[in-house]
Amino acid sequence: MHIINQPELLREKIQELKQQGLTIAFVPTMGNLHDGHLQLVRQAKEKATIVVVSIFVNPMQFNNAQDLQNYPKTVEADQRLLEQQGVDIVFIPSPEVIYPNGLEKQTYVEVPGLSDCLEGELRPGHFRGMSTIVNKLFNLVQPDYACFGEKDFQQLAIVKKMVIDLAMPIEIIAVATVREASGLAMSSRNNKLTPAEKEKAPLLAQIMTKLATDLQNQQIDHTRLIANASAELDSNGFNTDAIHIVDSSTLQPVDSDSKAIVILMAAFLGATRLIDNKIVNLRH
Repeated sequence: MHIINQPELLREKIQELKQQGLTIAFVPTMGNLHDGHLQLVRQAKEKATIVVVSIFVNPMQFNNAQDLQNYPKTVEADQRLLEQQGVDIVFIPSPEVIYPNGLEKQTYVEVPGLSDCLEGELRPGHFRGMSTIVNKLFNLVQPDYACFGEKDFQQLAIVKKMVIDLAMPIEIIAVATVREASGLAMSSRNNKLTPAEKEKAPLLAQIMTKLATDLQNQQIDHTRLIANASAELDSNGFNTDAIHIVDSSTLQPVDSDSKAIVILMAAFLGATRLIDNKIVNLRH
C-alpha cells in the first residue's frame, strides 16, 4: 500500500497506473474510519483494479472552527484498516497542500439547487466546501469510479449532479447505508454517544421506518406526519433538528410527478447530531 502526501507524487503514480490500462476506483473520506467506510472500499474493489482512498479533514466544509478542531483524527488506525482491505493508495494531504493560497483565495465549485436547501440551509457553505474538495480530488485521482454512501443522501445527490454538469467521465457508485445490529446508521459521530445515548439512538431509525410505512400507505398529510415523528423523538430524549419529506431526485417538495420520496432525519441526542434517511417508492 502506497501512502502519498503530495499531489504531484499522486499524479505520477496515477499516470503510471493509467498507462498500464488499469481501472481506478476512489473513496474520499475524512478519516476516523468505521465499517461504513470499509463497505465503500469493498464496493470499490469490486468495480476496479486499483483502489485509492483519501483521508482529508476539509476545513472548507466546516462552519464551526471548534467542530473542525475537535474532528477525531485516527490516521494510523485508519491506515491499518485500509491495508487490511487491500487498498492500493492512500492519499493523506495537509490543508496547506490542498489550499496553498488559503481558503479565501481558493476557486470553489457550487452546485445550484441542491446545495442551498435542506442541510445546506442549516449549514451555509458546507456543500460548497464539499463539492470543491471532491472536484479537486477527482482531478488528482482521475478515477473511473467513485463510491459514496447513501447515508449522506444530499451529498450523494450533489456529487452526482456535479459529475453530470461538469462532464466528468466518472461513474458514481451509491453504496447502501451500513447499520449496526441495533439498526443505528454507522457514523463516526456514534463514538461521541454515551452508553445510555447509544442504547436510545436506534429509535431514530425506528421512527423513520414507521414514517415510511405511513407514506407507503398513502398518508399524504406530510406536515402532520413530520409533527408526530418530531414529537415522538422529543418525548424520548432527542432534540429534533429537522425532518424533511421530499422528492428523492430533486430534493424539492413532493408533487404529482414524484416517483419516490426520501425521508431525511436529523436530531440531536445529547451533544451529538445524528442523521439518517430512507427512500419510499410511491404507488401511482
